[in-house]
Amino acid sequence: MEEHLLAQALLFAIEAFVFALLAFFLWVYYQGLGRQYVKLWMLSLLALSVSSAAISLQNYYYDLAQSHIIQLALEAVEQVARYFHLVLLLFGLYCAKTQRSLLSKTLLPAISAALLLGLMVTILYAFDKQNVFNRFYLRVSLQSFIFGCCLLGASFYLLFSPKQYFSSKVLMWLLFFIGARYLLFSFASIIAITEDWFRELSAIMVYVDFGANSILGFIMLIWMQGAERNAALVAMSQIQYLGKHDSLTGVLNREQVIEKLPLAMTLALEKNNKLCIFLLDIKHFKFINDTYGLKAGDHLLGEIAKRLNNSILLPQVVGRLSGDSFVFVLDIQRAHMVEMALDHLHELISRPYPYQEQDITISCSIGYCFFPEHGENAEDLLQNANMALFEAESHNKPSVVFEESMQSQGRYYLLMEKEIRDALAADEFVLYFQPQLNLLTNRLEGVEALIRWQHPQKGLLTPDKFLPDIEKLGLNSELDGYVLNKACQTIGDWYERYHRRIAIAVNITAVEFQDPGLVDKIQALLFEHNVPSNFLELEITENMVMTDISSAMDTIVTLQSMGIKVSIDDFGTGYSSLVYLRKLPIDKIKIDRSFITEVASNDSDLTIVKSMVELSHGLGKRVLAEGVESVEQLNLLRHIGCDAVQGYFIKKPLPEDEFVQYLKRR
Repeated sequence: MEEHLLAQALLFAIEAFVFALLAFFLWVYYQGLGRQYVKLWMLSLLALSVSSAAISLQNYYYDLAQSHIIQLALEAVEQVARYFHLVLLLFGLYCAKTQRSLLSKTLLPAISAALLLGLMVTILYAFDKQNVFNRFYLRVSLQSFIFGCCLLGASFYLLFSPKQYFSSKVLMWLLFFIGARYLLFSFASIIAITEDWFRELSAIMVYVDFGANSILGFIMLIWMQGAERNAALVAMSQIQYLGKHDSLTGVLNREQVIEKLPLAMTLALEKNNKLCIFLLDIKHFKFINDTYGLKAGDHLLGEIAKRLNNSILLPQVVGRLSGDSFVFVLDIQRAHMVEMALDHLHELISRPYPYQEQDITISCSIGYCFFPEHGENAEDLLQNANMALFEAESHNKPSVVFEESMQSQGRYYLLMEKEIRDALAADEFVLYFQPQLNLLTNRLEGVEALIRWQHPQKGLLTPDKFLPDIEKLGLNSELDGYVLNKACQTIGDWYERYHRRIAIAVNITAVEFQDPGLVDKIQALLFEHNVPSNFLELEITENMVMTDISSAMDTIVTLQSMGIKVSIDDFGTGYSSLVYLRKLPIDKIKIDRSFITEVASNDSDLTIVKSMVELSHGLGKRVLAEGVESVEQLNLLRHIGCDAVQGYFIKKPLPEDEFVQYLKRR
């Protein structure tokens, strides 16, 4: 008997080593692949290894009573580890088949149940020597019944799964065999526990289980290799698809549009028809993203693509050229079809889009051209349609057809875009600084950063010479980012050189202010240049705020929580807009210079400015007056309680070297 138990101890020790080795192989795979099912299967085999090690030690300490603390501890470890093995195996199988990851809150209840069940069957009847059979039924028969039901269920789950790979089929039959073995053994243990043949069967099952579980571990390894091979094939297929289609909408990408257009052009010529290339651009799409979220924007783009693809006009080509720009190519047989197509496209795009229990309504601008009149190759046709689209957007027209005269304007903007981008890269844009005077202390309280272009041929250009072009070209965000970086860099440089920090106010356009990444961008700049946040002030216009006061408030609150001041620039163009001051958590308003120009000679302007100051102070806001150009204006503003002023009478905008000299004299 002693030799038999020691032999079994050795056998289970070998089992523990084999399962631990298989778990190690899975761990190596997991390090490379990072798949959750691999991790779960690795832990499942590790639990099986622990269970076998516990049984080995139980056989080694055969001379200890069943109620001895060591035997009980080993039994508890064996039972808990076995149930852990089952739970982790099944969850890993589910993750492998569905390609989903499970959250900890999903796994935790099952793991807890396995732990409680393992401890319960160990403790019950543990100290009652008369209940040997009950202990056996709980620890062996019940465990076999649970394993049998679960593994047979897993086998049928694989049987009815949609995709059947070789490893999946092998695992299905293995689980069926193991499940049937456990279920039949459970029934046999109840009716024949005292029979000699049952004891012999139990001894044989030790070897059967060792073989079956070893095969199970190897099938896991085969499954992983097959799954990764299939994943690679799917990835290659997706790469081929994405090479021809837009990943978000499923329609053709730009390269494929250019490739497909020649065929459509050839077919049109054969039928003696025209080809009309419509370029659609969604209006205010960034506002949609900022208001409803990026997911809503992606949803809209997908729906737009579906509508264009399913159009009753049966387009020859539908594609997405860039962010919110689509191409729609139509075979035109009669002239009146163009107007019909334009009406159809505008109606198609403007139809409401249901999203999360609300309807989103949008509109589009359309530029279009014809083949063969306006070009003989795909690139030229798309470029000409884009020029027409630019004209439509610039003049707020719903649709514009290409004209030859647009080419010169298009060439101008192409050259201007390159020139502006080169200027940004070459640091040709410089900051001028206009001092802001605190009327209470009569000291400098900060400066406003004003952009100038030090053009290599044209000399120093003021904003009115280049800002309109920048706005038309959609380069506002690039310029704002450039100015923010320069301002933060300057604050840091002044502190390093002169041990003095000066607050700099920077104008931000609507495009940049509505950018969800603005806060992160500013945080990065402040950190990079070692600038305390309270020395940066952002100036926004009241029109930007009125567009979406809720979104503006969220952004302002976030900026202020960082310590960045926010002020309203050019305030007062609408007196009624003062009502919004109570809602906006701004630090300061800047009264528009149009009210200051005649404040010393016009009673109406004086009344308005005085009311602005009083109401702003009542709401806890500071007031700065722009455009102060005379001593009379300064004295009057000081008298009515204005907090700060800025203008040519105080100091004109100065380049950095002159401002530093001015600063040294203050």
